[in-house]
Amino acid sequence: MEWNKEWKPLLWIVAVFSGCFFLPVESARVQHALLESLYLVKWYAREHVLLCLVPAFFIAGAVAVFVSQAAVMKYLGPNAKKVIAYGVASVSGTILAVCSCTILPLFAGIYRMGAGLGPACAFLYSGPAINILAIVLTARILGPEMGIARAVGAVVFAVVIGLAMHFFFRHEEAEKAATAPLVADTEVTRPLWQSALYFSSMIGILVFANWGKAADNSGIWHDIYAAKWIITSGFSVALAIMLATWFKLGFGRVIIAALPAAIMALILPEHPELAFTLGVIGLSLLSNLKSTRDGEMGEWFAESWDFAKKILPLLLIGVLIAGVLLGRPGHEGLIPSQWVVSLVGGNSLFANLFASVFGAFMYFATLTEVPILQGLIGAGMGKGPALALLLAGPALSLPNMLVIRSVMGTKKTMVFVSLVMSMATVSGLIYGAFF
Repeated sequence: MEWNKEWKPLLWIVAVFSGCFFLPVESARVQHALLESLYLVKWYAREHVLLCLVPAFFIAGAVAVFVSQAAVMKYLGPNAKKVIAYGVASVSGTILAVCSCTILPLFAGIYRMGAGLGPACAFLYSGPAINILAIVLTARILGPEMGIARAVGAVVFAVVIGLAMHFFFRHEEAEKAATAPLVADTEVTRPLWQSALYFSSMIGILVFANWGKAADNSGIWHDIYAAKWIITSGFSVALAIMLATWFKLGFGRVIIAALPAAIMALILPEHPELAFTLGVIGLSLLSNLKSTRDGEMGEWFAESWDFAKKILPLLLIGVLIAGVLLGRPGHEGLIPSQWVVSLVGGNSLFANLFASVFGAFMYFATLTEVPILQGLIGAGMGKGPALALLLAGPALSLPNMLVIRSVMGTKKTMVFVSLVMSMATVSGLIYGAFF
C-alpha cells in the first residue's frame, strides 16, 4: 500500500468521524441551526427551484442545442472585440435580472460553448447584480445615492472583473484563442428572428414568473406584479405556438401537453405554481416522445437535464450549509446576528471587508437584500459596509461558489470571488467616506 496516496482519504475519514463523534446535537443553538437549514432548503425548493432554476436549465439547454458554437465564439469568444464581448455579456445579464443561483446554468452553458473567460465572468456577475427592479427598490428604500452607487458599481464591476479574469488567466485564454478559428459555423436551421423570439419567450417566462412585489401598492412595478402570471401565460402560449409550428410538433401534441396546466390554472388560480409545474412536466414529456427523442427536441431536454443533475445537487448542499451557518433572513443560524451587526458599524476597512465576505457567503433571493439591509442599517450598520454587501451579496453565495468551482475550477473561482470581495470592500470604503 502506498501511504502517500492514502493519507488524504484517511485524514478526511478521521475529520468526518471526529465531527460526528463530537457533534454537539444537545445544544439548543445547534438544533435551531439545523432546523433553520431545513427551513431554508424548503423555502429554496418552493420559491427558486421550480420558478427560477427549471426555466434556467431549459434556457441553458436551448443555448447548447440551438445556438451555434461559432456564434458564441464570434460575440463572446476570446477573439471577439472586447467592446462587443463585454457589452453583450453585461446587457444579457441586465435583461435576465436573476439571482446568483439562477444565472449558473446560463453561465455554464456559454462557457462550455467556448465563451472567453472574461466575458463569461462579466455575464456571471451582471445577471444577479444589475437588476433594474432591485436598483430602483434600493433607491426608494435606502436613498437615491445608495441606488445610484449600486447601479454604477455593478456595471463597473461586471466589466472590470471580466477584464481582470482575462488578464490573470491570459495564457490559458491565448491557448483557447489559438483554437478558436478552427471552429466552423454550423448550418442554420431557422432564421435568426425565429431563434430570437424563441429565446425571448423563455426569458419572459423566467423573468415574469419571478417578478417580485414592489414596495408600494401602486405604480408600474406593482401593476406588472399584479399581472405577472397573465404575462407569464402569454409568453407560455407564444412558446407553445413556436413548438407546434417551427419545431413541427403539431398543435395536437402541444395542446394535449398543455391542457393539464390550463385546467389547473382555471381550477386553482390562487396557486399558479401548480399550473407552472404541470406545464414543465408537459414540456418534458413532449420533448421525450418516441418521435422526438432523436431530434432537436430530444437534444434540448437531454442538455437541460445534464445541467440540472450537475448543478442542482451542489446548490442544495450549499443552501443547507449556508442555512446552518447563517440561517434564513430574519432567523439566526450558528452565527448570532448580533455579531454581524457589531462588526459592520462605521466605515473601517474591517467593517467593509466583513460586509463583503458575509454578503458573498449568505444567500440572498432577488430583492430580499434591500429589506435585510434596511434592518441592519437601522441596527447600526454603516453605509459603506451596506454598499459593500449590496455589491457582493446578490452576485455571490456559498451555493453559487460550489457550482462555479465545478464549472471553471478552484483557482479561477477563488480569483473571481476574491475580485468581487475586494472591489466591494474598496467601493464601500470610498462611498462611506463621502456619505
